[in-house]
Amino acid sequence: MTSILKTLRLLADANRVRLLLLLEREELSVAELQEILGKGQSQISTHLAQLKQAGLVEDRRTGKNIFYTLKQSPVLPKLLEIARAEADDDTDALRLVLRKRKDKMRSHFDALAGKFGRQYVPGRSWQGLAEALLKLLPPYVVADLGAGEGSIAQLLSQRAKKVIAVDNSERMIEYGRGLAREHGIRNIDYRHGDLEDLPIEDAAVDVAFFSQSLHHAQHPQNAVKEAFRILKPGGRVAILDLVKHNFEEAREMYAHLWLGFSEVEMERFLKKAGFRNVQTAIVHRDESAPHFETLLTTGDKSPAGST
Repeated sequence: MTSILKTLRLLADANRVRLLLLLEREELSVAELQEILGKGQSQISTHLAQLKQAGLVEDRRTGKNIFYTLKQSPVLPKLLEIARAEADDDTDALRLVLRKRKDKMRSHFDALAGKFGRQYVPGRSWQGLAEALLKLLPPYVVADLGAGEGSIAQLLSQRAKKVIAVDNSERMIEYGRGLAREHGIRNIDYRHGDLEDLPIEDAAVDVAFFSQSLHHAQHPQNAVKEAFRILKPGGRVAILDLVKHNFEEAREMYAHLWLGFSEVEMERFLKKAGFRNVQTAIVHRDESAPHFETLLTTGDKSPAGST
């Protein structure tokens, strides 16, 4: 009876319940549990120590990592069945962590192959590669959301049927228009507007693109919903933004409202807006401090007639 009461007291904490539900499904490390739950290392470790002391979880050391899993208990399965209906669903975050685990070995060998970007090769550059890939794209209608002075819009205009460049700064819009006139670019439509209330009709574009602009939105989820609205059925969204960081000075130095986003947050933004086939990847890390990392997130809007 004492054992059951102790277990019930531990299950009174929602975070410990979430831990048990996750460890019931997969053996996970502290770092992986941190990423899924968005909690600090000390808090996760404290909960795990309590659960281990109560005989509810067990650990296994592999090299420098310690993995935790659920320990068989006569009362725990029924208690978790009751708790599962009330607990948050961490399925998406768990799937993302497991995917990263599978990709770790592939990434290791990827780093050994080619050394592209680490050694000088005459004529090879990321800019040249980007220009070549743009030429392979179909002539889409593209929305450049948070376009700034329009440098990316002008790059996209080389291949796009039309680029709609939106920014909330009238001075940026005027500057971009001037550059377009100067370079004889006629297929960029500069529009003044807000990311959360885009001056674009429903189902009007093939691709919606945010480049380091989502962290300026008051409500990022609303901006993603707007991107979904303006996309044609079968259209795609691509978001380049910073990985969540702690460089508070960015709020004053760069007018950032958000200090980046985690992969789990971006997945949730897109899925909640209605996107499917959502994928995330960290595609760059600055060499100099504070070592900002860039996160690429993509998703599809279902084609017309599909469910």
